[in-house]
Amino acid sequence: MKHGKKYVDALKTIDKTKLYDTNEAVALSSANAKAKFDETIEVHIRLGVDSRHADQQVRGAVVLPNGTGKTVRTLVFCKEDKYEAAKEAGADYVGGMDYVDKIMKENWLDFDVVIASPDMMGVVGRLGKVLGPRGLMPNPKAGTVSPDVAKAVQEAKAGKIEYRLDKTNIIHCPIGKASFGAEKLNENLEALLDAVVKAKPAAAKGQYLKSVVVSSTMGVGVKVNTAKYGV
Repeated sequence: MKHGKKYVDALKTIDKTKLYDTNEAVALSSANAKAKFDETIEVHIRLGVDSRHADQQVRGAVVLPNGTGKTVRTLVFCKEDKYEAAKEAGADYVGGMDYVDKIMKENWLDFDVVIASPDMMGVVGRLGKVLGPRGLMPNPKAGTVSPDVAKAVQEAKAGKIEYRLDKTNIIHCPIGKASFGAEKLNENLEALLDAVVKAKPAAAKGQYLKSVVVSSTMGVGVKVNTAKYGV
């Protein structure tokens, strides 16, 4: 695969054999983000678990201290007595069966996060085949199934992200935009790593954090030294 000049130049600034401290890794990634748009800084965490086993699943959510830099559109399913609170918290869409029908009949998907009160999950469950494959199904572990839908909306808008293993035992998450600068990106990265470490399953054996790599959307991966986490 042939890489462009910017990618090749970025490669020259990074020692591929070195493990960088978190602040160095995000500083390199953001400095090398030279596309014509504000690149997203992403982190890829390979864990020493086997996601095929239910007792080794790693999934949760964390509010990044400095947000993600992305405008999050929220759809809330709740009973009418909570409509006003959800709207005041900043929800973009609030309703019940009307939105189920809109999604099913019109293939409407103009939202980024779906939040539901527990008493609406019977209704929302009908959307499993649509929302599930897109990672949009509300889930208690992610904080998107909650009796306090207003708080869930506020957290989503503030930069709450969900982390979960893919089939290759890797977590992929955005931690902000290159324009944030190294300090804010480092705070976000450390908040995410702390959350993932705390979510270590009791059944996990051996080294837990196998590798952590930070990169911008179009950039080169920078390996992170995870020794301080001791897992």
